[in-house]
Amino acid sequence: MSLDSLEPALREGLEALGLVLSDPAVRQLLDYMAALARWSRVYNLTAVRDPAEMLTHHLLDSLAVVAPLRRHLGLPTVSVRNSGERSATSVRLLDVGSGGGLPGAVLAIACPDLQVTCVDSVAKKAAFISQVAVSLRLPHLRGVHARVESLAEPFDVICSRAYASLADFVASSRSALAPNGVWMAMKGRVPFEEISALPADVEVFHVEPLSVPKLSAERCLIWMRPTHAESP
Repeated sequence: MSLDSLEPALREGLEALGLVLSDPAVRQLLDYMAALARWSRVYNLTAVRDPAEMLTHHLLDSLAVVAPLRRHLGLPTVSVRNSGERSATSVRLLDVGSGGGLPGAVLAIACPDLQVTCVDSVAKKAAFISQVAVSLRLPHLRGVHARVESLAEPFDVICSRAYASLADFVASSRSALAPNGVWMAMKGRVPFEEISALPADVEVFHVEPLSVPKLSAERCLIWMRPTHAESP
């Protein structure tokens, strides 16, 4: 099955998620998935190699957080526009342990009004993100080869997807969280034990179920913030 043949399924998934993207953005998503598959043959960026599985487990799984993220930030619903086009409203988002750019690169394509930084301690993974930013013309996406603990610039949202326990996630990235910033962790089933292990000064203010088209596995978003942060 070719990647191009997955365009109808991608569009069907976008419709199910309530997302409206431009034709160039849809093309960028498919090109990103093709690049991920191509690099993975050499650098093993992902263990998922089947194109149909990549669509559901990578693209649609990452796209499922777009609407909740924009809703939390008070941003308008994604509209039809070129993905490289910037709006006057820019929110800084950090994707921790981004690997092959999931969800960071996908969010950069779907949300051109976000400034997305993908950080990974593995050089080849950060290099892949930098290459994607250039080849897909995403000036608001960058890859950084570093440990997240070394970052000090402020980010409004810090996200992760299957990166670490919630306690380790917030501890390692706390120095990069902007005042009134939030953490957004993508998880499978609600991790009650991880939630109970969070430090006393971090609160979970929302647990949001996610529905990923054509994926039966449970998914959720864990929203967290320091207890001194203002309510949204």
